[in-house]
Amino acid sequence: MIDDLGELLVEHALLEGDFLLRSGKRSTWYLDKYRFETRPDLLAALGERLAEVAHDVEPDTTRLAGPALGAVALAASASMASGLPFIIVRGETKEYGTANRIEGPFEQGELVCLLEDVVTSGGALAESVSALREEGLVVRNAVCVVDREEGGADTLARLGVRLRSLYRARDLLAGRRAEAAKPHG
Repeated sequence: MIDDLGELLVEHALLEGDFLLRSGKRSTWYLDKYRFETRPDLLAALGERLAEVAHDVEPDTTRLAGPALGAVALAASASMASGLPFIIVRGETKEYGTANRIEGPFEQGELVCLLEDVVTSGGALAESVSALREEGLVVRNAVCVVDREEGGADTLARLGVRLRSLYRARDLLAGRRAEAAKPHG
């Protein structure tokens, strides 16, 4: 059973069809993060929820982090909800200006909670963990909106990072089936 926010994710962002995922796998469903990250009502609610879970799993965190591009809006929303500053993890070091891979001020040794939208294999999030650690930041926990339950938690566990999710794929898919079975009219 999913809550009202989960139902809104299903309603507005869960697509059916034939999709190629970043991991290279194909899927009959896709959770389009831009359909929930660009809606102020969903973004605000997700930011509040992410901030709560981040605090619960990592109460001593001093900073949130969001990989570009997908999790930046979520990290900003969670930052506003929690009052914690956030940093952005670029996919690669930029070759102009400050030439930073991590954007935003931070101090080495700070405890960071990593936020993400949808986790499949965990490869992209593992790259972010490595980038943060290379800069001397401590990462022990990550919180995502949806865990597709396709190995991401295991990938992160091998790095000593625990993945928590607001929703699991099986619950959202079950919610979709329940919604489809309801009589409309």
